[in-house]
Amino acid sequence: MTNDLHQADENTGTMEVLDRHQFDVPSLENYMQEHVEGFEGKISVEEFKGGQSNPTYKIITPKQSYVLRRKPPGKLLKSAHAVDREYTVITALNQTDVPVPKSYALCEDEDVIGTAFYIMEFKDGRVLWDPAMENSDQDEAKGVYESMNESMAKLHSVDPDKIGLSNYGKPGNYVGRQVSRWSKQYIDSETETIESMNNLIEWLPKNLPTEKKTGIVHGDYSLTNVMIGKSDPNVIAILDWELSTLGDPCADFNYHCLQYTMNPKLADKEYCKQQGIPVIDDYVKMYSERIDIDLTEEWDLYTAYNLFKLAGILQGILGRVRDGTAAHENAAERASGVRNLSDTAWDLVEKNFL
Repeated sequence: MTNDLHQADENTGTMEVLDRHQFDVPSLENYMQEHVEGFEGKISVEEFKGGQSNPTYKIITPKQSYVLRRKPPGKLLKSAHAVDREYTVITALNQTDVPVPKSYALCEDEDVIGTAFYIMEFKDGRVLWDPAMENSDQDEAKGVYESMNESMAKLHSVDPDKIGLSNYGKPGNYVGRQVSRWSKQYIDSETETIESMNNLIEWLPKNLPTEKKTGIVHGDYSLTNVMIGKSDPNVIAILDWELSTLGDPCADFNYHCLQYTMNPKLADKEYCKQQGIPVIDDYVKMYSERIDIDLTEEWDLYTAYNLFKLAGILQGILGRVRDGTAAHENAAERASGVRNLSDTAWDLVEKNFL
């Protein structure tokens, strides 16, 4: 959840389309002529840099630019790379004040460019890679964080039923289902005995947060998944909806706030104050007031849950290393990460709930 500054150069802007991501450009042009309202002219195509699991392209015409996101070529897991879900949620949110690009078309006919894809508006802004905001002045840092907070509260205030998303995920017991899922993944991929993780697997299902009103959760809301205005600090688009579903908005917001625990600079309240970044307590209060839920009592419980979830995700990667289906790079580091995350989570439980 922390990002190195050098990533900005590697992951910003566009490049020539990679050989493995090439497709039939005239075929796309014909499709857009027929299905994209207001489309005019010949197109040229560039690929966005960065580690998106769904290849993402800038489609340039004389009149305007578009963004195309597609499933990657090759054999895929059935539920992975669900561009149709991304398109569904963005299209539904076009009816609200949540900052998302305008959606234009979803194409599930693989004959057009080889895989399913969707087309949306190109938003011309900035993606900032450093949550510690070291290259920003105080006003910009404060503005960006306040706008991130406001945009997330707007998302979480949307009633899914009112915008046609009643079936976008299962209603109710979101955290309980997540605890069960990540417990199973951890057990299936366990590589050593970690007492704190076993304690969490036993304790969390019996001590879940109170049930909140079901909302739309982004799943990976962070500074790197929002676009900021070119000359102002406001969020102009929330990006990368691949993990979105229906669930507990407070769990989603708390996951976003783990950066305050895991980024050493953001964990330092004095640094935050000097840089203009709201300290964690103020940031949580800001969100709580916007959605009218007091998170004080359950904040540490949500944090313990999300640290546990992250540990489960990391352990899943270690399991794939063990089974020979993932590279060994950083395996030892990830193993210590699982232990650190679960120890931190269990410490929170012991201090606050036992």
